[in-house]
Amino acid sequence: MILVADSGSSKTDWLLHIPQQEPVSFKTAGLNPYFLNEKEIARIIQDQVPEMLACADRVEEIYFFGAGCSSPDRHEIVSNAITTYFPRAYISVDSDLLGCAYATCGYEKGLCCVLGTGSNISFFDGEDIHEGHHGLGYVLGDEGAGTWFGKTLITDFLYGRMPADINHRFEQSYRLNKDIVIKNVYQKPNGNTYLATFSKFVSEIKTTPYGQELMERGLTEFIETNIKSYPEYHKYKCHFVGSIAYFFAEELTSLCHQAGVKTGKVIKQPIHDLMAFIIKRNEG
Repeated sequence: MILVADSGSSKTDWLLHIPQQEPVSFKTAGLNPYFLNEKEIARIIQDQVPEMLACADRVEEIYFFGAGCSSPDRHEIVSNAITTYFPRAYISVDSDLLGCAYATCGYEKGLCCVLGTGSNISFFDGEDIHEGHHGLGYVLGDEGAGTWFGKTLITDFLYGRMPADINHRFEQSYRLNKDIVIKNVYQKPNGNTYLATFSKFVSEIKTTPYGQELMERGLTEFIETNIKSYPEYHKYKCHFVGSIAYFFAEELTSLCHQAGVKTGKVIKQPIHDLMAFIIKRNEG
C-alpha cells in the first residue's frame, strides 16, 4: 500500500492506494510544521483519522507534500510525527510546491503556483523545483491567496472602506469588531487560517463592482509579484493548484492572458493527479 498526502495550512488530503481496489481518501487539518510541532502533528493524525491508522501495518510507502516543508529540519518534524504510527513505512517528505509540480507538469518544464490559503510559486525543470524569493507567508506575502483576501476584507471593513451594501452583508455574515479580529489574528494560533475563512465572501460578492475590483487586485498582485519575477515566464505554461485558483479560474485565466502568461492546469486538489504520477513513476 502507498499513502500520499497533500497538505496546506488549512487541510490535508490523504489518499491510500490499495492494489486492485479503489483508492481510499481521508482528510485532516493542515499539518504545516511552521505552525505545528511534532507532537501536535502526531495528535492530529491520531485524533482525526483513526480509520487510516487501522491499516498502518500494511502501508509500505508514504509520500507527504506539504506547505512549510521546504527545509530538512521541517521535513524531520513531519517525518518523525508520521513514523509514530507508521514505523515500518518508507517516508518521504517534500514541499507542496514539488507535489504541485508532479501533479501538473509531470516531467515537463513549467511554473507551478499554489493559490489556496497561502500562495507560492516555483519553476520546475522537469526533475526538481527551483524556488524564488517567494513564499513569505501571510504577514509579508501570500499575494492573491485566501489570507490576502481575508486580510483585505477585514481591514476594509474595520477602516470603513467597504461600500455600504457590502459592509452590511459582511457585518451580518460575520458579526465582527476590532477586538474579535485582534484576538483571533494576534493572540490565537493559526491566524492565517482564520483570515482565509473570509475569502469565501469574495465569491459571494464577485459580481459586484467592489468584489470584481478586489478579486482582480489580488490575482493581479500575484501575477505581477510572483509570476513576472521569472524573466522567461512567457516561455512556459503556468499551472495553478488550490481553492482560490479553482474558484476564480475564469478570472485568473483572463488576467493571465492579459499579462502574457500561458496557463496550463488549474486544479483545486492535486492529490489524485499526484497519486497517479507517483504510481506511474514507481512502476517505470
